[in-house]
Amino acid sequence: MAEPGTGEHGIDEQALDEVVRFTSELIRIDTTNHGGGDGNERAAAEYAAAHLAEAGLDPVILEKAPGRSNVVARIAGTDPGADALLVHGHLDVVPAEASDWSVDPFSGEIRDGIVWGRGALDMKSMDAMVLATVRAWARAGVRPRRDIVIAFTADEEASAEYGAGFLAEEHAGLFEGCTEGISESGGFTFHGGSGLRIYPIGAGERGTAWLRLSARGRAGHGSKANPRNAVTMLAGAVARIGAHRWPVRLVPTVRAALTELAAVYGAEADLDDVDGLLVKLGPAAQLVESTLRNSANPTALEAGYKVNVIPEHAAAQVDGRMLPGYEDEFCRVMDELCGPDVAWEFQHRTEPLGAPVDSPTFAAMRAAVLEFDPEGHVVPYCMSGGTDAKQFSRLGITGYGFSPLRLPAEFGYGKLAHGVDERVPVDGLQFGVRVLDAFLKRA
Repeated sequence: MAEPGTGEHGIDEQALDEVVRFTSELIRIDTTNHGGGDGNERAAAEYAAAHLAEAGLDPVILEKAPGRSNVVARIAGTDPGADALLVHGHLDVVPAEASDWSVDPFSGEIRDGIVWGRGALDMKSMDAMVLATVRAWARAGVRPRRDIVIAFTADEEASAEYGAGFLAEEHAGLFEGCTEGISESGGFTFHGGSGLRIYPIGAGERGTAWLRLSARGRAGHGSKANPRNAVTMLAGAVARIGAHRWPVRLVPTVRAALTELAAVYGAEADLDDVDGLLVKLGPAAQLVESTLRNSANPTALEAGYKVNVIPEHAAAQVDGRMLPGYEDEFCRVMDELCGPDVAWEFQHRTEPLGAPVDSPTFAAMRAAVLEFDPEGHVVPYCMSGGTDAKQFSRLGITGYGFSPLRLPAEFGYGKLAHGVDERVPVDGLQFGVRVLDAFLKRA
């Protein structure tokens, strides 16, 4: 039975309208993060803070640099002895080239039941769900069991230096009592074939290892023999890194994902034959195949300035990712692949994460999804990339990826997030805010 003052599904009709409007209006605020400190989230932060204030909260806006704005607010729970829960979402988005899109990427256009624009999935829709939920609670007089700290952050799409990293370093007191947190990259519909709807919940992340490789050789004329050619030495290391086949390392979250996905597909969970098991998982293999091992992908090369001059220096960048417990192996292998002539260093490093999949919080997320899609299948998974949860983990906060959305089969979350024509269905947003409301009341 619905709670007093709420709609049929536990949250009022105004919230179902607001989550759509807020998503559209947030998209219209251009918060493009170009990296290197080039971004401005101030207008979006003021927008979010105003809506939180209207719900009776006392939000604060915090900046490390002008325009790089973060918002933090706390909802007091009914149980003062309970641990607090962090609910966080980032306000910045990756760039969008308007000429590639079917619509203006910052229009927030709502057409044929779809909200279009950069950030529709990543992750202004989740920001909108949080705002709509909090406001619905204020209207209905709902209070959660545990304190909930809400954080809207800057700079997640770059280094988090101006966002969650800054908050964790300079404003840790705002997160006092928080032991767990939820944010992006989980709780969305993944279509697994044959009508299967799978909802992966993030319970781990590979660590980030962005590397810079450098080779120092002997400069010289391009027509002369030169055994100390920096370009040649660097190219050899880059080729070895790109061709390296990292060994399978099954961390607990990935083991749990494989085991539960095998049950969904009625397959034996033979973890000694992972390649064979992936075949049996069909499309759902995509949820685990990038987190079976460490990885390192060369992404940029820098060398030379004239065709007939052998340069003294050459450099490259590599996007590395490390599984929990296998950081030392990553470093050892990079030493071997680079060899004695190429040096490497971390440009940006964050630790890998793991979260328990047998916790009451995970169970509450699972129950909330299944309440609104009883035929769905909720499974844990490890994210191949990273989120702001890495920054908040420095405060002892265990992070989960849970920003619920029901998506139709033609919407691929991984394809549209950061992609062209990013968009989200209206009914998917309304499903998401219902699920988020139900979870936060249970958590």
